[in-house]
Amino acid sequence: MNPASQSPFASMLFPIILIYIIFYFVLIRPQRKEQKEHKGMIENLKKNDEVITNGGIHGTIVNVKDNSLVLKIDDNVKIEIQKSSIATIKKSRQS
Repeated sequence: MNPASQSPFASMLFPIILIYIIFYFVLIRPQRKEQKEHKGMIENLKKNDEVITNGGIHGTIVNVKDNSLVLKIDDNVKIEIQKSSIATIKKSRQS
């Protein structure tokens, strides 16, 4: 086959596939890995863990519910937040 007989569609298909593969390994795959790690962290939250929320609130978990948890942020100050709003765990304490 000489290059003149190839269809223009076939010559455009290769760069499109190459771009998709690059996007997958650079953007999609790392994001999925990070989401999986965050989901695992949220599932393993327990009482007395010190956490930081997405809003920057530092607190200690007092009670864990199905979709939310109660944080103690100061003496006599407790708030209830969604589990998904936890950004990181500062310290994990044993109960």
